[in-house]
Amino acid sequence: MDNWRKSSYSGPGDGNECVEIATTPTHTAVRDSKAPTRATLTFPTPAFATFLGALKQTPGR
Repeated sequence: MDNWRKSSYSGPGDGNECVEIATTPTHTAVRDSKAPTRATLTFPTPAFATFLGALKQTPGR
């Protein structure tokens, strides 16, 4: 995957304090922005969308 994006909450400076995601029509990949050449986690897009929806509903966010 070549279209990695960082969160707008990545932190000051070079923004190296977060995760990055890359998407395709069928999958979403997640990697550590501090170690982008290491392993990634890949999820089916619908499962990742469900996960993000649950995070948005979490109290205190």
